[in-house]
Amino acid sequence: MLGSLRRAQYSIVLVTGLMFSAAIVPAAQAQTASTLRQAQGSGQAYPARPIRMIVPFPPGGSNDIVARVIGQQLTERLGKPVVIDNRGGAGGMIGTETAIHAQPDGYTLLIISVAYAYNPWIYKLNYDPVKAVAPVAQLGTGPNSLVVHPGVPANSVKELIALAKARPGQLNYATAGIGSFQHMSSEMFRIMAGINIVHIPFKGGGPAMIAVIAGQSQISIGSLLQTLPHIRSGKMKALGTGGARRSPALPEVPTIAEAGVPGYEANNWWGIIAPAGISPAVVKKLNTEIAAILATPETQKWFLGEGGEVVSRTPDGFGKWILSEMEKWGKVVKQAGIKAE
Repeated sequence: MLGSLRRAQYSIVLVTGLMFSAAIVPAAQAQTASTLRQAQGSGQAYPARPIRMIVPFPPGGSNDIVARVIGQQLTERLGKPVVIDNRGGAGGMIGTETAIHAQPDGYTLLIISVAYAYNPWIYKLNYDPVKAVAPVAQLGTGPNSLVVHPGVPANSVKELIALAKARPGQLNYATAGIGSFQHMSSEMFRIMAGINIVHIPFKGGGPAMIAVIAGQSQISIGSLLQTLPHIRSGKMKALGTGGARRSPALPEVPTIAEAGVPGYEANNWWGIIAPAGISPAVVKKLNTEIAAILATPETQKWFLGEGGEVVSRTPDGFGKWILSEMEKWGKVVKQAGIKAE
């Protein structure tokens, strides 16, 4: 099942200073049984119709890959289609706002990544990133990877840093856009390595990968889940990974920290949230079904094979994780001076 999906894939792949209260799963969720029946469709068991899962980035990024893998299995478990709806643009803001402003009936879900933790620091939001959402489930996590076009005359992190210092402002790095995981982890690398490389933002992870493969950009630092197929095919050269330890998917590739930038660590993660006001019963059902999917050896093997790992949390636990990421990456935004265009 996952194997066929994998073959069919495209070569795919903060709150601000706001305090998260215990209401990370909003109090508005406390609906009565009659409200729940209405949200589920005139008393029918949930789900009674297809579920839309919004991916706030174009096809080709890690969010899209994970959404399709989990969505396919969720379709099988729930007995209703989970339809992937890519709504890219503005660093994920367009798709996020579409989902948050949808009816909180369980039929619109949003897949998020670490980018959700950045955006409140970068953009002026039209919603409250705490009160407007209800965490449903975390799915997994995975390190970034530092890759270069095969023609770049550097075969290690140290050699790349030396090259960048010899050619200040001449090398560029491609990202999925301002505020993307690629942008943030690249800025962290730039700051910690003390180099001058130029940011080239694209509208999604897919276009950014194409730019590096074509040699239009020299460097990319993004999810290993996204770059791994290109590394294996020889279209990209891996110099390091951003986890605390080497990735089982690329055991021969050192971590960026051990290869020349001590203390560097950047991991992406993926999860599902819903508009605030969704019934706790629907959240519980979704979390239970997703946890069952994540517990299967097949799903765990898929994540490991793609350079990531399964992470299953309760809705409350996922909310607390989001908070910790917001605090961590907010510091990077401020230090790098990242702002929306």
